[in-house]
Amino acid sequence: MHFYHKEVLDWHFFNTFAQNIKNDSKMSINIEKIREDFPILKKEIYGKPLVYMDNAATTQKPLCVVEKISENYLNHNANIHRGVHFLSQEATEAHEAARETVRKFINAKYAREIIFTRGTTEAINLVVSSFCRSQCKDGDEVIITQMEHHSNIVPWQLQQQDRDIRLKVIPFDADGVLQVDQLDQLITGKTKFISVTHVSNALGTVNPVREIIRKAHAHGIPVLVDGAQSVPHMPIDVQELDADFYVFSGHKIYGPTGIGVLYGKEAWLDKLPPYQGGGEMIKKVTFEKTTFNELPFKFEAGTPDYIGSTALAAALNYVSQIGMANIAEHEQQLVRYAKEKLSGIEHIRFIGNAKERSGLISFLVGDIHPYDLGSILDKLGIAVRTGHHCAEPVMTAFGIEGTVRASFGLYNTEEEIDTLVAGVERAAKMFGRR
Repeated sequence: MHFYHKEVLDWHFFNTFAQNIKNDSKMSINIEKIREDFPILKKEIYGKPLVYMDNAATTQKPLCVVEKISENYLNHNANIHRGVHFLSQEATEAHEAARETVRKFINAKYAREIIFTRGTTEAINLVVSSFCRSQCKDGDEVIITQMEHHSNIVPWQLQQQDRDIRLKVIPFDADGVLQVDQLDQLITGKTKFISVTHVSNALGTVNPVREIIRKAHAHGIPVLVDGAQSVPHMPIDVQELDADFYVFSGHKIYGPTGIGVLYGKEAWLDKLPPYQGGGEMIKKVTFEKTTFNELPFKFEAGTPDYIGSTALAAALNYVSQIGMANIAEHEQQLVRYAKEKLSGIEHIRFIGNAKERSGLISFLVGDIHPYDLGSILDKLGIAVRTGHHCAEPVMTAFGIEGTVRASFGLYNTEEEIDTLVAGVERAAKMFGRR
């Protein structure tokens, strides 16, 4: 399934490991064969072959995922957990098997520590809401980072409407590197929680979450890690990482939209109150009192997305067969190649220059507006993301409105990067920048 779970959590070791396997044909992946699994990559846009580099927003789906969705609706569709008939039991078994697949994929200790959500955003909101309701009082402090996605900022601010919680921020430097050395000064006796992104969706910076967790746990502080941009790009072992909570979205790792995962240590999930009320999360209901179900069902009110969970399992099995370490090395090579080739464009400015980075490159060219550049690339069949990437504080720190973001997946190639570079050069000429 995964290679070297323990070691890869040390990013410096991982880079060394990746370099060692770079020329090992046994560890390489067959990109052309993989691309055959994604029919959309044969699509033409404005008469040009599609070059899809918006993977940080969402990935394309392999045939096995699409077929799993279709198969389930056509042959196995029934509401789960409550039915005694054959289809219901069959669907229930598939849903719970998917939970076990997720457990293995991130190496959680128990399947009951895996909560299915609608995605990373809902998973964060669940933890924030349940934690603040039960664990926080006026004057408590929560630490996040300056490079957080809005979904790890706004939920905390919503809680501030009900209680006097102070948000403290770990800054990053001019290269987009998190200043973890400031964490010791930020932590006080009032610090109740630390919530950080593993990989910045705007900068590509890989944060030293293991060090952050170690420092937090030395003070008895729980940590949530936003893994939306890390799970698709590197092996993750939540036990070795020792995260209290780890969250990610299915659609960013070649699975369907509308399904995500919250991993939480059993002790914390037992301690926190439910996020929503309704069917499935109850054990017994009277007009006087409701008792709640056991884990994981306590946090899964209503009909679960049993179609999405099994399709997510298909996606995780797909990338596991390829090997997450293999995917990581392929994408690291793409990032290095793209940075090298784009560097030759006059007036280009990279936003985020961390040495430890993954999955994407953000850039500007002269004073060309990101939207204008992205629109021209679109006409050339090249799909990139433009704007603030739901990380406005990052843009504010750099004094810009947004960036052009090229983000890579397991099916991207160096030839596609050449097409991207040629497109950017063409746009620069159109605007008189070269």
